[in-house]
Amino acid sequence: MEIKRDYYLNRLIESKNDGLIKVVTGIRRCGKSYLLNTLFYKYLLENNVKKDHIIKVALDDTDSEELLIAKNLSKYLKDKIKDDDSYYLILDEIQLVNNFEGLLNGLLRINNIDIYVTGSNSKFLSSDIITEFRGRGEEIRIYPLSYYEFMSVYQGDKFDGWVEYITYGGLPLVLTMQNDERKMAYLKDQQKNVYINDVIERNNIQNDAELVSLVEIISSSIGSLANPKKISDTFKTNAGLNVDSKVISLYLKYLEEAFLIEKAQRYDVKGRKYISTPYKFYFSDLGIRNSFINFRQYEETHIMENVIYLELRRRGYNVDVGVVEFREKKDKKQLYKQLEIDFIANKGNNKIYIQSAFSMPNQEKINQEERPLIKVNDFFKKIIIVKDYIKRTRWENGIIVMNIFDFLLDLNSLDY
Repeated sequence: MEIKRDYYLNRLIESKNDGLIKVVTGIRRCGKSYLLNTLFYKYLLENNVKKDHIIKVALDDTDSEELLIAKNLSKYLKDKIKDDDSYYLILDEIQLVNNFEGLLNGLLRINNIDIYVTGSNSKFLSSDIITEFRGRGEEIRIYPLSYYEFMSVYQGDKFDGWVEYITYGGLPLVLTMQNDERKMAYLKDQQKNVYINDVIERNNIQNDAELVSLVEIISSSIGSLANPKKISDTFKTNAGLNVDSKVISLYLKYLEEAFLIEKAQRYDVKGRKYISTPYKFYFSDLGIRNSFINFRQYEETHIMENVIYLELRRRGYNVDVGVVEFREKKDKKQLYKQLEIDFIANKGNNKIYIQSAFSMPNQEKINQEERPLIKVNDFFKKIIIVKDYIKRTRWENGIIVMNIFDFLLDLNSLDY
């Protein structure tokens, strides 16, 4: 089964032979290798690149152990380059190689090679490493399957597909499994033996039970405001554990670096400044999230919010949580008010305010959802996304309302 990932493939094609190192990052098992070694490889062959001019190395393969030494890998790659025609290097899990920064900078000096690498750890793109690349590195972040990609191969209607997607997520291999038991077993195995073990080993964590408990707490409260102090208090209340907030801050950083979770900061719309704490966390994959709580917590309101966040990130937006502060008079008194906008999506000069509303059954709920958008009082687009299957419409106040399926299945849904 071939799953098209045209958004990412087109980004690779647009960046071909631009002199930059293309760094494909993302959570393990999300399809980075498939994108490069299958889809991009096929594209190169179809566009008359010779097979021996595409050099692929899987550095997490046991057969590649000797190539984890930068000097050995450099010699291996240079020996493959026989002429002045263009060569394409595809290096999986490059962060496993010692001194990979020096290796890649050395390869950049060869004029006829185009370099593509994958990495499963955001430390790989820290500011000091980008400096080492001298501005010649370009990140292409890949996520698990979007709902659109999922539905392109799912055998069923969009409503059944929605339930399947928000339960088991978008790791591509899950789609090949025929029953719920296999899917749950696979996801539990991945979260324990791949994701958690990876974080523990990479960061030399001694108390893995604390780390797992932390992920379970975040899993149970996606879309809720949190900070290390608040999470520390939850540890004490729920488990009687005394976990320092500084330790929790470190663990959260490690989980973000492994691409398991993402943090959305709060932004004061009128004050035009970020609010340092609290913030919100969203999971890169809902199947992995659900596996941490044994598939027992089914809060579709918050899950839908997580899906919208991921879709905005996939479409290239930077995403914040909006805060609108204002004063209003009541009973001859000036009252200070603060309202929340679920998402502020930014891409260049384009800004969109978005509310996630599972349903709006009455005028009271409509007023609740539209009020923070109205209070923004600027000319950027304002959208409410609902689960209710309603036709896209624009209200008299300019707010656009659309259903979740139109938002996810129309890749241009935010453009008009």
